[in-house]
Amino acid sequence: MTSTLETTVVDLATTSVRELNAELHAPRATHYSVEHPQGAHAVAAGVATPITVDVRGHAGYYAAGMNDGGTITVHGNAGTGVAENMMSGTVRVAGDASQSAGATAHGGLLVVEGSASMRCGISMKGVDIVVGGDIGPMSAFMAQAGRLVVCGNAGADLGDSIYEARLYVRGTVGSLGADCVEKEMRAEHLAELAELLTAAGMPHDPAEFRRYGSARRLYHFAAHNTY
Repeated sequence: MTSTLETTVVDLATTSVRELNAELHAPRATHYSVEHPQGAHAVAAGVATPITVDVRGHAGYYAAGMNDGGTITVHGNAGTGVAENMMSGTVRVAGDASQSAGATAHGGLLVVEGSASMRCGISMKGVDIVVGGDIGPMSAFMAQAGRLVVCGNAGADLGDSIYEARLYVRGTVGSLGADCVEKEMRAEHLAELAELLTAAGMPHDPAEFRRYGSARRLYHFAAHNTY
């Protein structure tokens, strides 16, 4: 681990992820550059202060998990569960993300500049997720709150059993899951989508997107569903 006046460099070729995360949990600097991650798991997990972390390569499972205030960028691809259970802050993946990106996340902004695999935004609880490419099947499954923006296409069963999250898709949708329907794009939706695209650095016109959300048919008890 070496430091300059502005940046602390942590080389995972010689430093363990445990040592890295211990430093990030009680940071002595405001900016960290993580070199040679080589797909290591749980890189920059549990950050709880407004520091900046640049991961200079591909990350494995659960990168930036539980982030609460940090600005974390993976300059490569990310494995399963990037930004899982994030509370606040920003996580950006310059490449593609594997399955369950942003799972159960409560807040903050997750940007995937490439594509994300299946179950993107599963059980999201308030996070904003913007994906520059496509997402896989079963994305936004049981999504409770927050916004998911897809600049490409969405796979099958989008928004299955969705609650109150808002989904915006620019391309095609393979199919909609249970209780997920297309909804009207009103002025307030165009405005919030424009803000999200700007925050993510995506150049698209909000008018090119369609909105999806809950039909609220699963909210109510029906006697014929009893056993």
